[in-house]
Amino acid sequence: MKDDQVLKQVADMVGIADSYVSAWGDEAKVDSETIRRLLAALGYDTKSDEALLESANKKQRPDVLAPVKVIRSGEPMHIAMYLGLSARISDFSWRLETEQGEVMEGWLQSQLISDDREDGGPLVFALPSELAWGYHKLEVYRKRRKSPFEMTLIVTPQSCYKQEALLNDKKLWGTSVQLYSIRTNHNWGIGDFGDLKQLVADVAARGGDFVGLNPIHSLFPANPEGASPYSPSSRRWLNLMYIDVSSVPEFGQCDAAQQLVGSQEFQQRLTEARDANWVNYSEVSCLKMAVLPMLFETFQARHLEQNTARAQQFLEFVERGGESLLHQAAFDALHAHLKQDDEHVWGWPVFPEAYRHFDNPAVQTFIKQHGKDVQLYMYLQWVADTQLAEVNELAEEKGMVIGLYRDLAVGVCDSGAETWADHGALCQDVSVGAPPDILGPLGQNWGLPPLNPEVLKETAYEPFVQLLRANMRSCGALRIDHVLGLLRLWWIPKGEGAKDGAYIYYPVEDMMAILALESHRHQCTVIGEDLGTVPDEIVDKLATAGIHSYKVFFFETAEDGGFYSPEHYPQQSMAALCTHDMPTLRGFWHCDDLKMGKELGLYPDEAQLQGLFDGRAESKQKILDSLAWHGYLPEGVGHDAAYVPMDRYLSEGMQLHLAAGGSALLSLQLEDWLEMDQPVNIPGTVDEYPNWRRKLSTTLDDIFTRQHIIDLTRRLTETREKAAHQ
Repeated sequence: MKDDQVLKQVADMVGIADSYVSAWGDEAKVDSETIRRLLAALGYDTKSDEALLESANKKQRPDVLAPVKVIRSGEPMHIAMYLGLSARISDFSWRLETEQGEVMEGWLQSQLISDDREDGGPLVFALPSELAWGYHKLEVYRKRRKSPFEMTLIVTPQSCYKQEALLNDKKLWGTSVQLYSIRTNHNWGIGDFGDLKQLVADVAARGGDFVGLNPIHSLFPANPEGASPYSPSSRRWLNLMYIDVSSVPEFGQCDAAQQLVGSQEFQQRLTEARDANWVNYSEVSCLKMAVLPMLFETFQARHLEQNTARAQQFLEFVERGGESLLHQAAFDALHAHLKQDDEHVWGWPVFPEAYRHFDNPAVQTFIKQHGKDVQLYMYLQWVADTQLAEVNELAEEKGMVIGLYRDLAVGVCDSGAETWADHGALCQDVSVGAPPDILGPLGQNWGLPPLNPEVLKETAYEPFVQLLRANMRSCGALRIDHVLGLLRLWWIPKGEGAKDGAYIYYPVEDMMAILALESHRHQCTVIGEDLGTVPDEIVDKLATAGIHSYKVFFFETAEDGGFYSPEHYPQQSMAALCTHDMPTLRGFWHCDDLKMGKELGLYPDEAQLQGLFDGRAESKQKILDSLAWHGYLPEGVGHDAAYVPMDRYLSEGMQLHLAAGGSALLSLQLEDWLEMDQPVNIPGTVDEYPNWRRKLSTTLDDIFTRQHIIDLTRRLTETREKAAHQ
């Protein structure tokens, strides 16, 4: 076989696409060297054709029993086994232990469905059809063989969970917010879980059924300027900067902490941090980490040493957190320790070599010698987890249908706790991103190492299951960023540009089935961020799986540039006007994003920039036309977009137009209620713009006492109720 033929054969076996349809509708070919490097990253031997084929045949050869089988309820419980022709079927028996503790046994011969061994295929036998949902253990025994063949059998619902109100076609609305951006007169310069409680109560009181959040995953306490919520240290744990320090029970029991916080100098720093229009992450971290260790010392003395009920709650949390919590806490403690000697230590790739992986002996020695420091970070994760749970409990008490809806980032930063302690679940020689498109001709490289699809199967999807469980805690809905990643991800070899990548496919049916199971167990609705180029092959899968699609008004356009009526949005969707990667409503209307992009040098081609301005003018006119057609253009507002400013009335008209639509869920940004113009994030920038730092322009107390916002929320509730009955 020729070189490329061998490469293509193995790529097909593995699920690497050697071509794809570009954003321009053309077929784009993937370079052979890219495929070779991706195969190497997956553990294949690429030094020669022969070696590649041999390693592929070895890795892809079916085991006697696959490590995992995922079956949806109602599907046949058929299990394939690969045995030699000489094996006598009468020698085999099976034993199934369900997650619920039930044990079933039988002989394979009596359950046989088919035997295709002569043609190189499997023999197939059946298990009882009415198995409960869950993670079950199947063992197949052979006479005279000591150890059994094992499989994890995962039985799942057909589709994801929906709250009863959604099943009854109720139309819900809520707000979305970047938690760090909330202002109050009592936080420490960053929105926190205490502020979130207040926001939940305010939104619930005005008829809203949820508050949507940016990812609140753990970041880098020792490197607070690494602030992007979409580049977390780990997706399993929480951002400690969201702790409401004054509400921690130990704060009221610690005189030293109260004296420090009450001092004139500390209060002055708090006031300056609150008054700043941009989150000063370094100062916030400095303030909180001056006090939180004091609270841990109080917790040790008053609870751990006395073995109180509160201490028992903490120890149970640590036990449940297991290795993953130890990884996170040890990383944060070690990072803080090394940062004391060198302020430039931004992550584990620049740790001293002996500390660059959790398993290294030096790290284990550090954990033993600095056990209290490690335990401090476990305590802080517990405090954060407890405070988040309290917010969710409040939402339930207030009668919100969903309460909190969380956001799951597409991956983890390549320098954080999860990669530092990884044992092969992540492919660290590649990162994920997106191929070139019209607005990004060089593509995007997000610097996030992906989960290895082959290891997922080998481990019965355990990393994926644990990820879902961590993020479905304390919420009623989960938004999955770049949900297309369940089908395929754009992998880029380390050190290469985004255009030098390829799509690699994932076991989408299995992953969606597991998603459905965990969503039912946590009573958590699922929203899939499916913006951009969506391959036809996943559209129906998402719909059938009960995953709400994401409908952003500005992107829902027909070929002539006109806007689809929100009335035609599918019921199983969430509608929004803007997202965190877009300008605000006001910023969009006044082209502030294009003007800022020009200033930052994001559009070196003047013709491209002018085309964007022209397109924006056309979009604005089409928006006015759509509002007028549907009766949502405010009185006195002209029909010529060139002369219409974005004022409160036009903004509210657009929000009500969307509220009258077909989507079950409607998410609106507080920024648009406040008529703000500066964006949260400008994609494609790092140092050019202070991403993930911009605060809201006023406090929560002020927002929800403004009469026009009180009136708007009332009209939103009325419009949504009316839409539900149409």
